[in-house]
Amino acid sequence: MPTEISGSTGVNKIQDGTVVAADIASSVDLGKVLQVIYGTTNTQVTTGQTSYVDTGLSASITPSATSSKVLILVSQNINVKTDTSSERPVYWNIVRDSTQLVYAGSEVDTNTTNQFRGDVFNGLNFLDSPNTTSATTYKTQFKLTAQQADIYAQNNSTNSTIILMEIAG
Repeated sequence: MPTEISGSTGVNKIQDGTVVAADIASSVDLGKVLQVIYGTTNTQVTTGQTSYVDTGLSASITPSATSSKVLILVSQNINVKTDTSSERPVYWNIVRDSTQLVYAGSEVDTNTTNQFRGDVFNGLNFLDSPNTTSATTYKTQFKLTAQQADIYAQNNSTNSTIILMEIAG
């Protein structure tokens, strides 16, 4: 039996099942989460370099429209161990393919030699507009600005995660 709708629009008979949730949702796309991609690693990566090095944490997403945005949520422990008692600037960033998107920096005060300074960084987020429907890889990198130290990602096999959320734009 048809459902009756009365009113001034002139619509008075719509068959049950004719309008489905997908019809309604397609007209309200803006801001909707379209897909979620999760990446994780627990492989330790160590460097003493003053140029950016991949931390081993990455994930790829293929946006469904060029207007989509990608929300990147990173949870990753970065630790420092130094040979000397002094401050060491450390930088950590999120990269889309080869483009740096956002970075964090920290002066690490290492007052004891050969000791770890725990959790220099552990969270970094960014809302990106990649303007593509091609597969896109997001990853994290880190570096020192002065040598005589080592920085560690996933120290002692701790888990690091990256979540990519495509948001309709």
